Amino acid sequence: MFYFIIRTSFVHGRQTIAASQSSNLLIFKRSIGLRLFSNSSNGHSFTVSYLINKCGFSPELASRVSKSVHFETPEKPDSLIVFLENHGFSQTQIVNLIKRQPTLLLSHTEKTLLPKLEFLYSVGFSRPELAKLLSNYPRLLVSSLEKQIIPSFNLLRNLFQSHDKTIKAIKQCTGILVYDAYVFSNMKVLRGIGVPESNILMMFSNPRALLCNPVRLKEIVEEVKRMGFDSLTKKFVHVVIALSSMSKSTLEKKFDVYRRWGWSDQEIREAFQRYPSCVTASEGKIMAIVDFLVNKMGYHSNLIAKQPSIFSQSLEKRIVPRALFARELLSLGLVSNLALSALFDTSEKVFVNRFVKIAPELLKLYEEKKMKSV
Repeated sequence: MFYFIIRTSFVHGRQTIAASQSSNLLIFKRSIGLRLFSNSSNGHSFTVSYLINKCGFSPELASRVSKSVHFETPEKPDSLIVFLENHGFSQTQIVNLIKRQPTLLLSHTEKTLLPKLEFLYSVGFSRPELAKLLSNYPRLLVSSLEKQIIPSFNLLRNLFQSHDKTIKAIKQCTGILVYDAYVFSNMKVLRGIGVPESNILMMFSNPRALLCNPVRLKEIVEEVKRMGFDSLTKKFVHVVIALSSMSKSTLEKKFDVYRRWGWSDQEIREAFQRYPSCVTASEGKIMAIVDFLVNKMGYHSNLIAKQPSIFSQSLEKRIVPRALFARELLSLGLVSNLALSALFDTSEKVFVNRFVKIAPELLKLYEEKKMKSV
């Protein structure tokens, strides 16, 4: 399974590091660390010491990273930290960036990194936006400006026919600038089976499917067609997006969760056809929602199968406070029946107008239940 963003997962160090208050000093500067650097003669141990004392890595993480990137003097890594600080990156963002792309510690900042930032500034990204974007996806900084970033940006702008929409798409998924070959191959696949261009462009708001390995996407598309979904409809792309977010084994595990609550295979299929995103919720979330509604609220599990959109709602922020408030209305005889759709698929404004205003004196009670659930 190809994930739409390739990440290397690291364990965060717990060492507390004091930040320098002067823009002329390096952040994370520590005198003990500097003495360690100057006295070290071994490239590997120097790198480990630097990552621990300057970047807050745990010893285990520093040792692991040093196997792929090592240096014997602090000039280049120090230069990177100062460079990022000068471009508005916070301490947390700098550490995240280094953890995700440690090879940047060896960068020639003015020669290789500055032109990329200047280009991205020139097309409309602000400094705070770019700091956030790059700390979450530093792979962009090791991509070629001339061969990858600029051509990809121009292709996307031609596709959207709008500069603003292009910027918005990149903010939603920076990976489209790096994996544009996948994006356009997958778009070709979707066009080939009749998916309307407007529906394809809609997928950029959740581009995991477009960034999927094209071989895998073809498999998913064929599977969705076998399920009977019409490629001309928006639901078709919703199903493609849902299936591209997980492996077949993960999907089956989620179906098993529903089976544990007594859903038949037919009910599962109908729920999925009605609301494909019901399988994108985690197994834990599915269990928690059904458990609350069945065991705390008394709803029948099969009734929930007819309202699968509920699994896209927040248990703590929406389902629990609204359900407990509704139970209060029932106990007072102010309502006789509460459908799941009316309770959970309505906006906050509609919910308040429909239920809370039945008994305005209970508005405070509802607000209290919301606060307790946060």
